[in-house]
Amino acid sequence: MAETEQQKAADTDRVHREAGWGYAKARETHWPASLAIVMAMVLYVLLPDNLTYVPKYIFPALEAALLLPLTFFGHHHRHAQERPWRRIMAVTLIALISAANFGSLALLLFNLLSGNAENGLKLISSGLIIWITNVIIFCLWYWELDRGGPGARCMTHHREPDFLFPQMANPDIARPHWTPSFVDYLYVSLTNATAFSPTDTMPLTAWAKSLMGIQSLASLLTIALVAGRAVNILH
Repeated sequence: MAETEQQKAADTDRVHREAGWGYAKARETHWPASLAIVMAMVLYVLLPDNLTYVPKYIFPALEAALLLPLTFFGHHHRHAQERPWRRIMAVTLIALISAANFGSLALLLFNLLSGNAENGLKLISSGLIIWITNVIIFCLWYWELDRGGPGARCMTHHREPDFLFPQMANPDIARPHWTPSFVDYLYVSLTNATAFSPTDTMPLTAWAKSLMGIQSLASLLTIALVAGRAVNILH
């Protein structure tokens, strides 16, 4: 009887260790990420011309040139045997979207501080577009980089996890061999952007903490400065 209890305890400890490290996925679809990228491109086009530091359609055109082969050529899933060029193109694509949106945020803050912002409603809508795009951008970064990326997460021997989800910390509350999906990373990004700090999912590695810190700062600047200035203008 004692041996059975000890075996059960050992099995429980093993399950917790495996879940905490993160189980391998069989494959992961890239369609949610592709749709999020398209949404970010559309939002960028909706920005006013004075918040884009290059002609408005240059960034969306470059992003579309990278997105199309990633979406329609080759496999429709990220998997352990995917080609290295797909990962390189995916990271480059997210970097382009990030550069475009951070440039727009910088121009928005410059207009605020220099007193060039006169239309309160336009200011609020532009700040909202930039904020939503930031949520999408950091969701893509978290999804693409956690444990080496979607392809690496399909390997049995992947590297250490960058995020500790509640289901990994307490596998008893999740289905067996639970793994995070794109929606889980979107939730992490959204809650970090609204709370300015991690909520139920903890960053474990230096880059994860750095990205979450950058996102919190960008969100704080967008919400605090834009909202404050817009209220003054509207009054």
